[in-house]
Amino acid sequence: MNKNRVEAFSDGVLAIIVTIMVLEMKVPHEGGANWDALKPVFPVFLSYILSFAMVWIYWNNHHHLFHSVKKVNGKVLLANGHLLFWLSLTPFTTAWMGENHFASLPVALFGFVLSMCAIAYYLLTRVLIDLHGTDSLLAHAIGKDSKGWLSLISYIIAIAVAFAAPKISCLIYVGVAMVWLIPDKRIEKLLDRET
Repeated sequence: MNKNRVEAFSDGVLAIIVTIMVLEMKVPHEGGANWDALKPVFPVFLSYILSFAMVWIYWNNHHHLFHSVKKVNGKVLLANGHLLFWLSLTPFTTAWMGENHFASLPVALFGFVLSMCAIAYYLLTRVLIDLHGTDSLLAHAIGKDSKGWLSLISYIIAIAVAFAAPKISCLIYVGVAMVWLIPDKRIEKLLDRET
């Protein structure tokens, strides 16, 4: 099967996810047109920034992932749908976390969704590697995926910490985002060598 439709569908879903997240930020109608009127929206804005960064990181890595493969099959479609499902929950957890000023349970649920996204992304890479072989460009680029495993472990720690110190959990989420903010160069380097 051709990979182009998977990429196009995924791009569309991710664009909708980002759109839904930004629509959760409501314009303040009380307090006038000054900086004080924005104070109640500030936690929602912070959660939006974090979530936008996470979705953008997944889109960016998804783009690199599919750029390194030649074909897809039913298992890839299923794994990709699994990833998109978990990413589609990001607007809900983002809104709940922001509107409740980073309370413990919403922060923990946000971490749970991030953990499931990380697991789903890992499964997608494994299915693609199985399809293309252990000597494929993707297999060499991903390697042992230490960065991915470290991210998942960080999310799990952040979920546990959220019940005692949710702001520390948010800092862990920011830390993971910072690690991934610079696009993963493993695939780019191998693609550059091939051309």
